[in-house]
Amino acid sequence: MQKEIRTFEELETEAKSFMETLAPSPRGATLVTLSGELGAGKTAFTKALAHVLGVEEIVTSPTFVLEKIYMLSGKSFKRLIHIDAYRLENGADLAPLGFGELMKNSSNLILLEWPEKVSGALPTPAVKISLVANSDDSRVITYG
Repeated sequence: MQKEIRTFEELETEAKSFMETLAPSPRGATLVTLSGELGAGKTAFTKALAHVLGVEEIVTSPTFVLEKIYMLSGKSFKRLIHIDAYRLENGADLAPLGFGELMKNSSNLILLEWPEKVSGALPTPAVKISLVANSDDSRVITYG
């Protein structure tokens, strides 16, 4: 499925619709991967999703800290975990982030940017999202 998004408000509406399709898995965390070039909107989608989930903190890219964890209240998921693998060299680099333990907890929703950098260490994601920036500043989101 593909959607074209032109504004942050449309992105937030899309994030809300997307969240309605997700539910915790009894087998472990729900992993959503976000692929796309620099500036494609991976972090913007995460910000919109965090807002939909009631996160009041300012959501920024974890490019330099690699991982940010946001507590959720009154939602089906208890934690939103945002990981940016851009600076990682391989899947083994996820271990210091406690990725294995995070994946065991069914109350975790994990959004992972740049999955191609660590693909060898990832289980099959619940959803793969690809974002493409157009020259008119719109974005195309593809779910797979």
